[in-house]
Amino acid sequence: MANANSVSRQPGGDPYRRQVPVFTPVRTDGGQGVRVARVEPDRKDFRNVYDPGHPSANPAGYVKLPNVDTLVEALDMKEAQRAYEANLNVIETARSMEMRTLDILKK
Repeated sequence: MANANSVSRQPGGDPYRRQVPVFTPVRTDGGQGVRVARVEPDRKDFRNVYDPGHPSANPAGYVKLPNVDTLVEALDMKEAQRAYEANLNVIETARSMEMRTLDILKK
C-alpha cells in the first residue's frame, strides 16, 4: 500500500509494479505449511491519469500510476491477520487440552 500512489521519476517511465508471492506446500515436523517459492511481478496494467503538468507525464499528458489496488491490499492484510489468529487459536486450544490431560493424569 505504501507504493499505491508512487510514480516514475522520469517522464513516461513505469511506476512501481505490485509484487505477488508464489507459495509451495512444505511438510514440517508433524504439520504442513507453505514456503515462498518466488516473488513475481503482477502483470496487471498500470492505471493512467491525465495530468499534462505532472513531471512524470508522457508526451500525451498521461501519468502511469502503479497497479496497486488499496482495497485488494487491505483485504489481503485482513485475510493474513485472520489466518494468523486462527493458527494462534489452534495452538492455544492444543496447549489447553494438553494441560487438562496432565491434570487428569495427576489425579
